[in-house]
Amino acid sequence: MKSNKQFLNKMLELNPINLSNFFIAGINYKKTDANLRGQYAINKDQYQQLIAIAPQMEVTEFFILSTCNRTEIYGFANQASSLSKLLCSQTAGSIDRFNEMSYVKKGDQAIEHFFSVAAGLDSQILGDYEIVGQIKQAVKFSKDQHFIGTYLDRLVNDVLQCCKSIRTSTALSGGTVSVSFAAVQYIKQNISSVKNKKILLLGTGKIGRNTCKNLVAYLETKNITLINRTDEKSAELANELGLQHAPMDELTKQIHESAIILVATNADQPIITAAQLINSGTKLIIDLSIPYNVEKSAEDLPNITLINVDALAKIKDETLHKREAEIPKAKNIIANHIQEFMDWYEMRKNVPVLKAVKHKLEAIESSCLVNTHFSQINTESSQVDATEKIQKVINVLALKMRNQNYRGCNYIEAINEYIAIDSN
Repeated sequence: MKSNKQFLNKMLELNPINLSNFFIAGINYKKTDANLRGQYAINKDQYQQLIAIAPQMEVTEFFILSTCNRTEIYGFANQASSLSKLLCSQTAGSIDRFNEMSYVKKGDQAIEHFFSVAAGLDSQILGDYEIVGQIKQAVKFSKDQHFIGTYLDRLVNDVLQCCKSIRTSTALSGGTVSVSFAAVQYIKQNISSVKNKKILLLGTGKIGRNTCKNLVAYLETKNITLINRTDEKSAELANELGLQHAPMDELTKQIHESAIILVATNADQPIITAAQLINSGTKLIIDLSIPYNVEKSAEDLPNITLINVDALAKIKDETLHKREAEIPKAKNIIANHIQEFMDWYEMRKNVPVLKAVKHKLEAIESSCLVNTHFSQINTESSQVDATEKIQKVINVLALKMRNQNYRGCNYIEAINEYIAIDSN
């Protein structure tokens, strides 16, 4: 039988995953404009390639959150640079530029950042709840490829539960404020006689659909034409809302006929070029895409006003002021959920030790020496079920390890308690 010292040393060698190896590396709207963020945006094909090469870079768990406001990589690694290099291996932007503009958070700070991002506290538009769906989608992509482990899975679940609590217990996401809504607000504030203006909406994905519904609801107009790369999708939405639609090959014609153009596509290159806008009249163009899908030089043309997502995010209204008052409540909820996760994490770290102690007690129980010793104490105590004895000791040990937060010396104490069960 190995000595207690040898056993304790073996326990100390056990090394469950350490939250100090949890990192976030990313860029967001606070330090970079939409054009630069677009160079680090990740599409599905790039994400799939990152999954394929991650093991080569010693990254076994990660997911990437890529939205119009940010690109962040979350994961466990020996160092944050491994995650940054992995991300930038597939982006148009360089690793050097990313390192210059990015932020890196580790351990507790990374966890707190994740909760804040998911809650909408770190969004361009405070309380933007769309980020939750984007997180779910990103995590699912990695999880389907077996790149989400036990700890990251638990952290994500706790974050989502926290968001649900914030949404139901506060007004942080109350009212209607999003990039698509901000676009409608901008139009209302800057364009007169909107009902007499023809509106062109290019792109009918999630953001495009939300924008379209806001246009109809808040501008009270149906003088809207939809164009999408897939004609069936634009036709479906047009029929649902009683609008017009046109095929992609009529784009230039529709551009010239429209006074207001909203772009919500997801192309790698601009869909609308400056050349298409020359001599096309006075227009307001709102680009909701990341990267930009309207050629930047278009803003230099006379009679063209080009607005992007960064400009829209600066719009403040009564709804945002109400949301700001909810920040302390949201932070308290986040703090509680972080503590719950840390409690689970501390207990999870103890699992290897508890298992090892249990195996050791089972070995003691089955040894001839102990059986002989216990049989001489009294007949009644020797009849105590071995499984119940061991489980009782393990339960007490688990409770002490949680409350006292130290592990190694509990082994000797567990043995003493185990023997005491038969001695009393």
